[in-house]
Amino acid sequence: MRSSLVKYPDISLVPTMGNLHEGHLSLVRRARERPGIVVASVFVNPLQFAPHEDFATYPRTLERDFELLAGGDCDLVFAPSAREMYPEEQSVKVHPAKALGDMLEGAVRPGFFIGVCTVVLKLFNIVRPNTAVFGKKDYQQLRVIQNMVRQFSLPIEIIEAETIRGADGLALSSRNGYLSASERNEAVQLPLVLRQVAGEVQSGHDNWAQVERNAADVLRARGWQPDYVAIRERSALRMPAAGQSLVVLGAARLGTTRLIDSLEI
Repeated sequence: MRSSLVKYPDISLVPTMGNLHEGHLSLVRRARERPGIVVASVFVNPLQFAPHEDFATYPRTLERDFELLAGGDCDLVFAPSAREMYPEEQSVKVHPAKALGDMLEGAVRPGFFIGVCTVVLKLFNIVRPNTAVFGKKDYQQLRVIQNMVRQFSLPIEIIEAETIRGADGLALSSRNGYLSASERNEAVQLPLVLRQVAGEVQSGHDNWAQVERNAADVLRARGWQPDYVAIRERSALRMPAAGQSLVVLGAARLGTTRLIDSLEI
């Protein structure tokens, strides 16, 4: 425990799974806006991968990650092994509220947010940050983490960072590297569809369920396998009502690669 007699520098944490790109580095720069030390964690968390998912093949580029962070605004890198993070079987886990964690991503990937919350709480306990930065691309994850911090009365401020996109609008993601050249060209359709949904909502279209179905059908017709396109209110991702601040979220598989994105309306 930190002594009240000693002034420790503030710590800002940027949790990552490595294979870093400009989106991650933007989170580090956002953390640098706060006084104190910036710590980036690099850890591919096995708890958030289902047996059929890509844990074994998830890109691990630790040396390159170190180089990128050393050339940026990061002071320290915490890159533990799985044995260090889980020296014994993790039988105690954090279960997010079902109303928030079991829909959308949680419905498609059961147990995903249990793994996310558990590892993030462990990272918070190890690093002891005053602030932590999470991007809005993983919008539901952001809200789940905020809810966990609030429910456990953790003395940590969660900073929301805007999604970083390529010149064509595709959100930067480590999984973009799985895409073939033709798939990379097609991938821009996901943010385009979300923008179309936002435009229809802003223009007064009031049958939002139909808007969602139409958007998913557009992707399906182009060869995607959509999991969801959903319009939600922003704070707890509940079904929206008129007058609320909204976000549209989408997740779909293109070939063997699953992409997610979100856009505040």
